[in-house]
Amino acid sequence: MKNPTVRWTIGVVAAILLIVLLRFKPWEKPVKALTVAFIPVTCHLTCPITDYASKTTTTGTHFDAMRFTEFPSIVESLKSKKLLAGFLTVPLAMKLREQGAPIRICCLGHRDGSQLIIRKELTAKSLVDLKGMTIAIPSPLSNENFVIRKVMKDQGLKPTDIKFQVLAPPDMPAALSAKAIDGFIVAEPFCTKSETEGSGRVLYRAADIWPHYISCCLVAHTDLIKNHPEQIRDLVRGIVESGEWAETNRSDAAKLVAPYFRQDAKLLDKILNATPTRVSYRMLNPTDEELQKIMDMGISIGQLKVKTPISDIIDRDYIPAEVHAAKVDMAQFTGKVHP
Repeated sequence: MKNPTVRWTIGVVAAILLIVLLRFKPWEKPVKALTVAFIPVTCHLTCPITDYASKTTTTGTHFDAMRFTEFPSIVESLKSKKLLAGFLTVPLAMKLREQGAPIRICCLGHRDGSQLIIRKELTAKSLVDLKGMTIAIPSPLSNENFVIRKVMKDQGLKPTDIKFQVLAPPDMPAALSAKAIDGFIVAEPFCTKSETEGSGRVLYRAADIWPHYISCCLVAHTDLIKNHPEQIRDLVRGIVESGEWAETNRSDAAKLVAPYFRQDAKLLDKILNATPTRVSYRMLNPTDEELQKIMDMGISIGQLKVKTPISDIIDRDYIPAEVHAAKVDMAQFTGKVHP
């Protein structure tokens, strides 16, 4: 092959083929992607950590954490199958199962983490002192709503003695500061945000009323569980192991999730470190008794109508028997949401 033009052409083609092979690596097994919905509350902190970990370590699935500001949008996305996995409140997941929605709880996202915040200038020492006032809740089908209604009943208040308003969690601090509401009960970081800004103070911590309080869980569409068990196994393992990592790397966890939450890393660090008992990311496999307690509370206040068998609500098949901390490479962290 003495023709230099032919040699040059063959060389160029070979170089292009080499670049294509190195770029797309056809010999490697393709990595699947799965989008998971979350709301920017510390109850859902394990979702963005799992997203980041899946893209910086070797795993079978890449997880894309999709930020929402309210639960109804997540519900509609699950119903329409635009999304196959996401975080919901446990009562909301139970209501969807009651209505026949093809979803299952696969694990929890946290323990504890919610507070009842009231306007700082109010002198109230109990819910009785808030009679006639307005309290914001994230959803009627939230454990926050269940908890506050339980306390009202314990203190002899009627359901109509306090006015409730549904607000998206990110809107609550501003509404409190503007005195559009008198208080709110929700997960962090919005409680500490109001405290830090000087507009609110804690009246009750959910953990004091309900030890090892549960609010949110990871749910998956049954199509995902049936057709892609390897993905749901990766996801549940990722959530549980991200929780274990967060427990011992709280400052890094705050730094990592801040761009996903679009919130101040210093505020998140304060929540996770100054009072670490405010929220925990262990014990993410709920017992039947714990789930039954939530269901019974929902039925007692009229938000749930049917005692759905717990076995129809949760699928524990993918929760790992042994929990190890996730491999999170903070050396690759850029301060932005990982692409």
